[in-house]
Amino acid sequence: MTTTVRRAGAFALVGTLALAVPPIASRTSRALATVAAPGPFLLVAALALYVVDEGAVFELFARPGDRRDGRLYGLAGFALAAAALALLAVRFALPPTVFVGTVFLLAWGNFGGHLVRTVRDEPFVATAGFVLAGFLAGSVGQYAAARLVGTTVEWPLVAFLAASGALLGALLRAVLFERDDPLVMVSIGLLLWLFADLPLSIDPTGVAIALALAFLFGYLAYALETASLPGMITGVFLCLQTIVLGDFGWFVLLVTFFGVGGLSTKFRYEEKERRGIAEENEGARGSGNVLANSLVGLLAVLGWSASPTLTGIPADLFLFAFAGSIAAAMSDTLSSEIGGVFDNPRLITSFERVEPGTDGAVTWQGEVAGLAGACLIAAIALGAFGRVDALGAGIVVFGGVVGMTVDSLLGATVEGVFLENEGVNFFATLAAGIAAAGVAAVAVPIAVL
Repeated sequence: MTTTVRRAGAFALVGTLALAVPPIASRTSRALATVAAPGPFLLVAALALYVVDEGAVFELFARPGDRRDGRLYGLAGFALAAAALALLAVRFALPPTVFVGTVFLLAWGNFGGHLVRTVRDEPFVATAGFVLAGFLAGSVGQYAAARLVGTTVEWPLVAFLAASGALLGALLRAVLFERDDPLVMVSIGLLLWLFADLPLSIDPTGVAIALALAFLFGYLAYALETASLPGMITGVFLCLQTIVLGDFGWFVLLVTFFGVGGLSTKFRYEEKERRGIAEENEGARGSGNVLANSLVGLLAVLGWSASPTLTGIPADLFLFAFAGSIAAAMSDTLSSEIGGVFDNPRLITSFERVEPGTDGAVTWQGEVAGLAGACLIAAIALGAFGRVDALGAGIVVFGGVVGMTVDSLLGATVEGVFLENEGVNFFATLAAGIAAAGVAAVAVPIAVL
């Protein structure tokens, strides 16, 4: 067993201390629990920072930077993050099941990822090891916590929370550093807390199908090199959320964008390389690009699942916001990837001719491709959602065109100065979602909403 695997196993055993928190929180007064619940992890942090600075225990937990500094900062950060979540569990109603599941998920997920890496040292395989081990540990942790406090949990919700946390953890680990485990743990805990508080009714069959489809399409995107590893993880995470929080119609819209948009980056790729306008990494989109085009959609599906109980907003307005934002992402991607191979582009603000690849430049071929992309999303929405009629489909197309136009305008004015490409994509899809929802609120009959 390598030093890395032994260290990950030691961290996992420390994470098991999370099981002490649910009984403390449920069987002691709130004042005593506030002190006692984070106590085990605070003790570990104190030992890591002020007591253990050499010897076998130090060598077991020490990361390379810890040996240089003579302090177990990695272990201290891990323990302090767990202590912070423990405090939320006793003072601010973070469910004990979510707390234990989060700590188990990260601690044992790390162990699983490092263990798999000793067999096959490939990023994709190591990530799969983290996700699988994290999913299993997160599920076991939730069940164990429920048993300790005498409550019950439903396995579809347990599986959804564990899978969501494992994917988010894998994504954050892919774009951050190992020493950022405290940030990863807190982020997972807060996300799962949000999901646990939503009025969700999760179908067991739907969860199983959601997990299978999300991972299948994610693997295909990675295998076809339309997404990088972080981009693939982001796509799988978003697909899982749309299926469970929305339904399969939402998933079809999103995966259509991922599939068609990803393949469009391969369209005459060598020619786009010569022009200097091709996507990096041979067209494989990273997490920033995927998330920038899909974040508004994720927020919309969260709003849908929380409406009208928590938001007071008609749920179907979020559906139009989702469809409009995806239509905009599709329109912008197709207009850029297809329009970029044609000559004589013009700047959208002045219509003067500019070089291909200039931010804010458009071609009539690209505009037609973008309009076709919006129409494709609208047609799918028309068939997938009974709430979307012909008028609704027109609103989705309108949202897509608004987003595509805003993207070009921002590209011509602020991109490279105040915003990068990912920021432009986000605000363009946001404008599209707001435009589609706003028009739907006025134009669609109340009976439809």
